[in-house]
Amino acid sequence: MEIIGETINRIINRDPSFEVKITNANAIIGLRNQVIHAYDNISDENIWPILINHLPKLKSEIALLKPKKSYRR
Repeated sequence: MEIIGETINRIINRDPSFEVKITNANAIIGLRNQVIHAYDNISDENIWPILINHLPKLKSEIALLKPKKSYRR
């Protein structure tokens, strides 16, 4: 969660238009900050539903943002 939040934060800092393309970008960054700075208040019961419910959606959104590879022969 730390790495994902930090990466999204860096992406948005470089190109703010990505904030619109990544659902809940600010919440993801906020969770990263909470994990980093208030880790003693984080519980498995709070993190697990995020991983199960939101991570697959984030993965599909990121896949749509990746440039398509062109194969040359």
